[in-house]
Amino acid sequence: MLQRDVLVIGAGPAGLAASIEAGKAGADVLLVDLNMQPGGQLFKQIHKFFGSSAHRSGTRGYDIGKQLLKEAEEAGVEIWMQSTVIGIFPGNKIGIEKGLDNGDKEIITLQAKKIIIATGASENAIRFEGWTTPGVMGAGAAQTMINVNHVKPGKKIVMLGTGNVGLIVSYQLMQAGCDVVALVEAAPKIGGYAVHAAKIRRAGVPIYLCHTIIEAIKGEDGCVCGCVIAKVDDKFQPIPGTEETIECDTITLAAGLKPTMDLVKLADCKLTFNGPFGGYIPLHNEKMETSREGVFVAGDTTGVEEANTALEEGKIAGISAAEELGLISSENADLMRAEIWKRLDALRLGPFGERRMMEKEHILKEYREIIGTPISAE
Repeated sequence: MLQRDVLVIGAGPAGLAASIEAGKAGADVLLVDLNMQPGGQLFKQIHKFFGSSAHRSGTRGYDIGKQLLKEAEEAGVEIWMQSTVIGIFPGNKIGIEKGLDNGDKEIITLQAKKIIIATGASENAIRFEGWTTPGVMGAGAAQTMINVNHVKPGKKIVMLGTGNVGLIVSYQLMQAGCDVVALVEAAPKIGGYAVHAAKIRRAGVPIYLCHTIIEAIKGEDGCVCGCVIAKVDDKFQPIPGTEETIECDTITLAAGLKPTMDLVKLADCKLTFNGPFGGYIPLHNEKMETSREGVFVAGDTTGVEEANTALEEGKIAGISAAEELGLISSENADLMRAEIWKRLDALRLGPFGERRMMEKEHILKEYREIIGTPISAE
C-alpha cells in the first residue's frame, strides 16, 4: 500500500493552493484529479481577475493556473491526472483508479495521514420540454469548448441565466465568434456584476428579465433549432399567452452551481444545508477541518463562491494539514491563517459579501456547537 503525508483530491484552484502550501512545508503531497490537465476552472477563464494585488488583480485565469502549476512543481507535489478517487475508508485509506500513460486504468490503494477534498461544484440543470435535446448544455461545457478545446458549441446561442457565469460566458462566446441572440433571466434583475452585463448590452444583445425557457424546439436533424420563452409571474410560473420563439441552435444553462458532496459523504463528514452557498456543504472549522479528524475541505466544496476564495481556502487547508503533521508550528500556522482570513473577509465585502460573511460565521458556529471544538476566525 502506498503511503503519503497528504492526499489532495481535485486539482482546481483550491486543490493546487492546498498542495503548494503543504508541499512548501515539507509534506509528501499527492494531488489527484479526474481531468486531463490540472488547473480546473482557471484554464477556462480568459478574463482578468478582480480584487487586490494579493488576489492577482488584472491577471487572466489561465496565467494564474500556469503560475500555480509551476509553484506546485517547485514544492515537489506529485500529480496524477485522469485519476479518480473511488473510495475513502476508515484509517484514511483511499481507493484510486489511476490513469496510465497507455490509456488503461489501475486500481491503487493508498493511505494518507491527511486528506484535503477540493472537488469543486457541479452545474444545476433546468428542466423544460426538450431539455435533453442535443444542443442544450451547461454554460461550463460551452466555456470549455471555446476556451480549452477551441471549438464553437454552436452558431446562434441563447443563454439562460444572468449571474456572473452567464454574463461572462456569453461575452466569451461572442469573442469566439458565436452569435449570442438572447439572455433569459427569471428574476426581475440581472444577477451578475453590472460591468459584465454592460458589455453584453453594448453589443446589442437583448436580456429578457422575468422570462424563462419553456421549450427547446427540435429540428429535423434531432438537434435544437430554437426555443420558446415566456414571461413568469412573481412565483416564477410561466404566464400563458406570453410565449415567444427565438431561433437558435444552442441553449446554454447558467442556473447556478452546487457543491460536489460525493467524497465528503464517503468520508462520513457531517453536513449542513446552506442555501446561499449552494445546498449541502460539510461542516468545517476555521482550519477547514471537517467533523472527521484529518479530513479537510476547500473551495467550492465548502460552498460555491469564486476562484480567489477557493485559492485562499486551499491555502488554509494546506497550512492546517502541515501543522497537524508537525511541519509548521501552531504559532506560525495561526499567524498565517489569520492573515488569510483577513483577505477572505475583504473578498466577501462585495455586493453580496456581507451575507456571505454572516453565513460563513454561522457555519463556524454550527461546527463548534455540534463538534464541540472552540474556534475563532480572528
